[in-house]
Amino acid sequence: MGAPKFQYKKPLVVKLGTGVSGSRNGVDFTTREFFGKNDQNIRLLIGQEVATASNVQFNNITSSIGIKLGDDSLFLGDGFISGSNSVVAHTGSIVVTSNVTAPSMTTNGQLNYEKFEVSVTGSTTIFDSGSSRFGDTLDDTHQQSGSVSITGSFELMGTSVNEISLDPLLADSSSTALATESGSKGYVEYLNIPNRLAYLRKSFVHTGSFTSANTSSFTAVTASAPTELSGTTEEDFMFFINGMLIENDALTINQKTSTNLELRLDTSGLGYELESDDEVIGFGKFNS
Repeated sequence: MGAPKFQYKKPLVVKLGTGVSGSRNGVDFTTREFFGKNDQNIRLLIGQEVATASNVQFNNITSSIGIKLGDDSLFLGDGFISGSNSVVAHTGSIVVTSNVTAPSMTTNGQLNYEKFEVSVTGSTTIFDSGSSRFGDTLDDTHQQSGSVSITGSFELMGTSVNEISLDPLLADSSSTALATESGSKGYVEYLNIPNRLAYLRKSFVHTGSFTSANTSSFTAVTASAPTELSGTTEEDFMFFINGMLIENDALTINQKTSTNLELRLDTSGLGYELESDDEVIGFGKFNS
């Protein structure tokens, strides 16, 4: 008589879930009842090794307290990543689809962005086009120490400025250039204002001497106009004969010598000639 055989009173049911496969004596199954009365080779597999040295992959991991990696040197929690030495290194690309808040950030390499905004202690926007915007209200104050090098133009109160001019003559008459102190000083010197004023203020009276019926001689010299002004002409004088004004188109003046100015009259146009007892007075830009 052989030894009695024992079996389960109720079968052992093995039901495989997601990610688990099984076989009985080489035949795959998903649900199977076992009574334990026969020798059977049962294999249950999860698709990958899970030894401590294995590389295990999961499509998704959910944890209520976070995940510790390595020797607790990296901790992944709800909304944060932290390291034991406060440094988290990353190799490769990071794509951020929302906002990033960083109390402090140090970048040793290149940081690429489409738009970079700083608004904690100020409002700064740097665009991927290279443009930048500092501040967001008219009462903002921006202080900078050191020098500023600008290539191109800048706008001041709605007016574009594209040049700092050193031209002492301001020859371009540019509406987009700012004159330097040196250029402004040169322009003032070019204007020769003291000499101009001295010339413009010159108004002297001289009495002529009878020379001929159409000529009167003055012991005087005409004032020389600064190079920036038009030269002295008959238009800068008024001549009178016995108190009567002579029209300028009926006279010419000629600096005959260094001390002698000659007044010549168009007697045919005037309708009369000078006489020896006529008083001829000249008023205008004599030198003294």
